Amino acid sequence: MSQNNTLDLKKRQLLSAQVDLSKFNKGNFAKATDEEKKQQDVMGESTTFFKDGMRRLRKNPLAMGSIIVLVLIILLIIIAPHVVPYSYSQIISVNGVRDKSAANMGPFEYSKLETKYMNETGEKVFPHIFGTDGLGRDYFIRVIYGARVSLSVGIVASIMVLIIGLIYGSIAGYFGGTIDLVMMRIVDIIYSLPDMLLIILLSVVLNENLQPLLAGTPLARLGTNMISMFIVFGLLYWVSMARLIRGQILTIKNNEYVLAARCIGTKDGRILRRHILPNCLSVIIITTALQVPSAIFTESYLSFLGLGVSAPLTSLGSLANDARAGMQSYPLRLVIPAVAICLIVLALNLLGDGLRDAFDSKLN
Repeated sequence: MSQNNTLDLKKRQLLSAQVDLSKFNKGNFAKATDEEKKQQDVMGESTTFFKDGMRRLRKNPLAMGSIIVLVLIILLIIIAPHVVPYSYSQIISVNGVRDKSAANMGPFEYSKLETKYMNETGEKVFPHIFGTDGLGRDYFIRVIYGARVSLSVGIVASIMVLIIGLIYGSIAGYFGGTIDLVMMRIVDIIYSLPDMLLIILLSVVLNENLQPLLAGTPLARLGTNMISMFIVFGLLYWVSMARLIRGQILTIKNNEYVLAARCIGTKDGRILRRHILPNCLSVIIITTALQVPSAIFTESYLSFLGLGVSAPLTSLGSLANDARAGMQSYPLRLVIPAVAICLIVLALNLLGDGLRDAFDSKLN
């Protein structure tokens, strides 16, 4: 570019948006300071919905404490079976002989045969951390397996509720009209039924009918009570999720970007997956997180009534049920699973509340 053209650029034309470089040379434009540059970087930092929610979640001390507690519990139920040399159904024996004196021992106690064995051989026997139950089984490993079963039931049930409720609520909310009317009347009928009574009745009926069908299959190891419990959760507990998803979709489906997607011929399934459901993510996360403790509590309640997992497999509710007979003589056997249930459910509830505060846009 020639020198004359450069001089022409310096002269700002009338009504032109061109910057007058002569003013810059006179000092009217000052360079940004380091602090202003740093502030601009912070203001211009890009983020996503998930990153923004996690940032708010990390500022919640109760939610972070709950995460730490849950991580410790999960690590314990994963590592403990590899460290403790007992099984949840194993009756204590010494040199292949059943130890009848090992029943109803207190924490860190040894039976007479175990004490004699250690004195004669000089070898150490792994301690019974929570003692033993009435049949002489290590109570600590039974509590570990009980917590594993209870957490597994809660997670599987919440996933089932999420899948069924998400599909059902999405179809009802998106298509509306007669489809929505019929589908939501079905939801209202199920929602009006007494939950616990129906759960108990279905568990009893399904337990009797599933037993011949599961014989000889890999599912037989879980037991008919466990399978019937999953079926009950899948039949009843999805209605709240479906109603929430439907309500969210009704408020979102008439937005401009959804109408634009329809105008260009986008299929309904793609609109739901790419445009509508991502905007329902906060409701999905919160409801699923709060469904886990509800399922754990229901499983514990059913197991306490004898309708839960089948013996010899155990859960925290069945452990509490077994401890009722010796509640006055051995109260620790009832206190330990009760405390474990309270700790898990409380931590999950606090985590669910923290997720609601972090991801619910209406609260921020």
